[in-house]
Amino acid sequence: MLPAARRMRRSFDFERAVRRGARAGRSTVVVHLARTADRTDGPLVGLVVSKAVGNAVHRNLVKRRLRGVAAAHVDELPADALVVLRALPASATADYARLDRDVSRGMHKALARTTEPSR
Repeated sequence: MLPAARRMRRSFDFERAVRRGARAGRSTVVVHLARTADRTDGPLVGLVVSKAVGNAVHRNLVKRRLRGVAAAHVDELPADALVVLRALPASATADYARLDRDVSRGMHKALARTTEPSR
């Protein structure tokens, strides 16, 4: 499970990651990653699972899986990272292994595209 200290809660952080961050799209998820100079106490991870993914049962299943995947990979991120995982409709039918692979590759690709932390 993703620790509470690593969960993104403020809309400002979501906006910063999505609008200013690097984007890496996969078949089941889009990873938005931004690095900020004012954060040094560890990365934050946020989830966006819209109604396009499916009904409430499917959305909650995808959220649980994405939280588990994010918890497994949060230690690979720099301390100043803001990450938003946006689920695509294909994530509703994807198994855990596929989500894990897509999130991992997306994070590495987005991290490679980022430059130094911005303000």
